[in-house]
Order: sequence, then C-alpha cells, then structure tokens
Amino acid sequence: MSAAVHILTLDGPSGSGKGTIARAVADKLGWHLLDSGALYRAVGYAAAMAGLDLSDAEAVTRCAQQIKIAFRDPKDGGETRVIVNGVDATDELRTETAGAAASAIAAIPAVRQALVDLQWSFRKPPGLVADGRDMGTVIFPDAPYKVFLTASAAERAKRRYKQLKEKGLNVTLASLLREIEARDARDASRAVAPLKPANDAVLLDTTGMSIEQVVAKVLSLVQA
Repeated sequence: MSAAVHILTLDGPSGSGKGTIARAVADKLGWHLLDSGALYRAVGYAAAMAGLDLSDAEAVTRCAQQIKIAFRDPKDGGETRVIVNGVDATDELRTETAGAAASAIAAIPAVRQALVDLQWSFRKPPGLVADGRDMGTVIFPDAPYKVFLTASAAERAKRRYKQLKEKGLNVTLASLLREIEARDARDASRAVAPLKPANDAVLLDTTGMSIEQVVAKVLSLVQA
C-alpha cells in the first residue's frame, strides 16, 4: 500500500452518520470513497439469495470469497448503486434486515479476512475516505487522518427513523432503538475487530450537530 495516498478513516456505530459524512467529505476533497458496511451487507444479501444459513460460517465465508461487488455512479446524480453478482441490490442493502445480517456475518473472522484485499483495493490517488467500524484500527491503521463518530443511541434511532420514514417504510422508533442498542453490544463485544476508536483517532460526538457542522469539523482536521 503506497504511503503517497492520503486516507481518512471514519469509524463509528450504526446511525452515527458515517455514510452521509463520508460521502460529503469525499466529494469536497475529490477523493475516492469506501463504504465498507456496504461490502458486508452485500455478502449478507448474496448469502440470503443463495439460501445460506448466516450461522454457517464456512458457507458464508465461501460466499464472501466468491462475491462480485461493483459500485456504479448514477448518471443523473443521486445515490451510488451497489451491484452484487450482477444485480443492483442498492435498495435492499439499506434495509434494517441487511444491516442485521451484516453485523452477524462481520463477527466471522474468515469473512472479515476475505474482504480485506477488496477494501485495500480502494486505496487510490489522490486519496480515500473509508467509513466503517474497523477502518482506522484494522484495515488502514497507518492512515494519517482518523475520526471516530458517535452519538447517543436515542439520537441515532431518531435519525434512522426519519430516513426510513422518508423512504416510505413502516418502522417504529422503539424497535429501531432496540435494534441499534443490540447491534452496538454485538459490534463492541465481538472477538475479531471489535468496534472501538483507534488510539490516534479524533473522537467526535455528533449528537445535536447538523450534517454541515460535522462535515466542516472533519474537513478542518484534514486541511489542518
């Protein structure tokens, strides 16, 4: 991995705003973007499409080793499309079901290892903004810029509720809060690459902050 490529890692729990902030910062800097969560969601989606039991570590690992994932920029702006084994799975990957599946399979060491090289391949000039849960601790430990985003579970549940309601999905705030708290516990306690800030990461609590305020704060860290 070439040290000439600038890397900013954005780690944090579900609903902390990593994806939104990462996209905005990457656009501002003109850098590439890695949504590592989408890779795990894609494996979960592919495994489900193949009828695999997500608790079958060997089968899910084979799925991760064989999967074909591509990111396609839309011609009319909007959301980047995620193509999984030739199928546009973007909308399916944003559901809570996909998120739960991603969290479950991310606890399988061999699955995480299978996706390491794929994540490294995103490191290209002039720079990369990588968002996930172990970008600064495991995948890009040598990154010069590291931020750990967080927010209260209640705040993150409200944000997710607003997102999903805007998409016309039928969800309740109480159920989302329970799912976020359960996922936090699962991500923080797993044996491999548990969710935690890198020792040299800047901690940024986004509770009560607007997207614009968070983007400005992250950019100031890079541009300083």
